Amino acid sequence: MTGALDGLKVADFSWVVAGPVVGRALADFGATVVRVESSTRIETARMMQPFYDGKPGAENSALYGTCNAGKLGLTLDLKQPEGQAVARDLIRWADVVVESFSPGQMARWGLDYDSVQPQNPSVIMVSTSLMGQTGPAAKLAGYGNIGASASGYQDLVGWPDRPPIGPFGPYTDYVGPRFSLVLLLAALDRRRLTGLGCHLDVAQSEIGVFLLSPQLAEYFDRGTVAARRGNDDERFAPHGVFGCLPEGDEDRFVAVAVTSDAQWRALAAELGRPELADDPRYATAAARVAAGGELADLVAAWTAGQRAADVEARLQRCGVPAHVAASSADWSRDAQLAHRGHLRALPDEQFGTATVEGPRYLLSETPGEVRRPAPRLGQDNEYVLRTLLGYDAAACARLADADVLT
Repeated sequence: MTGALDGLKVADFSWVVAGPVVGRALADFGATVVRVESSTRIETARMMQPFYDGKPGAENSALYGTCNAGKLGLTLDLKQPEGQAVARDLIRWADVVVESFSPGQMARWGLDYDSVQPQNPSVIMVSTSLMGQTGPAAKLAGYGNIGASASGYQDLVGWPDRPPIGPFGPYTDYVGPRFSLVLLLAALDRRRLTGLGCHLDVAQSEIGVFLLSPQLAEYFDRGTVAARRGNDDERFAPHGVFGCLPEGDEDRFVAVAVTSDAQWRALAAELGRPELADDPRYATAAARVAAGGELADLVAAWTAGQRAADVEARLQRCGVPAHVAASSADWSRDAQLAHRGHLRALPDEQFGTATVEGPRYLLSETPGEVRRPAPRLGQDNEYVLRTLLGYDAAACARLADADVLT
């Protein structure tokens, strides 16, 4: 069965997560994606944990492996004019270019959209950055933790009486590519109808702001500034993460969210306090929010003497939303994720087996497929240059001798 994007040609110049995840999705559904990087400046994700066997190394990162599975690997020194010339040939070959360099860098190499569009009028270029390609903050460099701060998340996560802690990890690096992919698919559809390419300027910070639309709307309507509230919710209670019995040396927790009167009655019965269901102090959602602290104490006292998995099972069985706060180990053996094939084991020359995340989208007629592990540095140089770009052996040898393919 063919992939939904069979025949699509992609030049992926991006780094770390926000750009590579876009190319990874395209590869899953049949696109030929050439990942361009250089051993003279190792891609940041290659040196980020987790590492296979716990050993740091440019070829050992499982993070790099999952973001780049299915791609071909080309090493190219873009500081050299000859490397830039190869990159221009690759862009002429491509339908789509993805890049995540600091704004202005592609232009300094003569690889920006305005420079390459005359030679490939239908090319679609996706430029993903923190703040966008233009404006007074365009040069701000960093990763998604900075994007989360600029968007407003850093100040919103934490407890009201403590300093903000922000969301875990580089938050906008993970939400940004989902929007980039949707924009790119729309641009491909437009090109199908018109033959025209375009330049997509994706600012992670703006995507982050979009996801805070309710808080922004409330500010502009009422002047209310959103504030940290820990695990509390402004509409629902009990709502929080509660401690359970430790398992070995590991503390365990379960998240509980009561979002309706029926769920409250079910929880009260499960707590062994059925009389609370009809107590006027807790009869409405607003009343429960007002009494959120004391209700949280009730739930915490109940969960403290039980295993987190047992609390999850009991509450889910009676219709109360609850889930164990999953550790990495929990996640890797989750039955639902296993059912959906979220983790895929691929034959790998170096490790025997490489484990990567599967396609994020399950399509009925054209299901995605992870066709190969992420490339080693320079693994597909000859194939890309000779088969895709049509270089002869002598040209490839000259590039290698000049250390352009590094």
